Amino acid sequence: MIAKNLREKSDLNFLKGEALLIDKPLNWSSFKVVHELRKIIGVKKIGHAGTLDPRATGLLILCTGKMTKSIDNYQGMPKVYEGEFMLGKRTKTMDTESEPFEEKPTDHLTEEMLVNATKKFTGKILQIPPMYSAVNHQGSKLYQLAKKGVHVERKPREIEITEFTLTEINLPIVKFRIACTKGTYIRVIAEDYGLELGCGAYLHSLRRTQIGEYKVDDAFTMIEFKEKFAYLRQLHNGD
Repeated sequence: MIAKNLREKSDLNFLKGEALLIDKPLNWSSFKVVHELRKIIGVKKIGHAGTLDPRATGLLILCTGKMTKSIDNYQGMPKVYEGEFMLGKRTKTMDTESEPFEEKPTDHLTEEMLVNATKKFTGKILQIPPMYSAVNHQGSKLYQLAKKGVHVERKPREIEITEFTLTEINLPIVKFRIACTKGTYIRVIAEDYGLELGCGAYLHSLRRTQIGEYKVDDAFTMIEFKEKFAYLRQLHNGD
């Protein structure tokens, strides 16, 4: 695994296959990270092991060459997220991609109410994927259909939330830490959590901090990797 704490090595071979940790920038799509790394590394065969929405930041695991066969293994690992819910408002995308369409008071909420509501979303639960998602439906992405005003019935999927902790309460913002299985939509948790409280909520910010044993603290930013790659390439070429 190529991470920020990488020891110097001269046997890197991105064409044959490597895996690396990248800290995705805000407002970048996961595909943009792949696209930029293709240009930096000069290898076409590269993919990410689990997408992040453009408004989210944090850990992406990317594989090149033959290591792309390991993508499913990385995708199946549990994830840890940290972020903020904005209480008292809802948006159609369940995050900051769209404007609020509903507003309700939150000053009546107590810490006990906020903490108790998290308990409904721990353990194995059923979650309906959002319309604004990359889930495929008859050859189209759900978000493509949603932008056209088309609504599709989605079947709930079983996920597991092993941790849902409120790390700071400063209404109408609450900060959280969630550990979960593959396929969990934190935006949906924000929406459902707000509905459970009766005031509504949307995902205000999100950062993926961990995938399996791999942590975002060990990941390169795109700038760091571009600078580091020039040196790694020198080692690889024996210059």
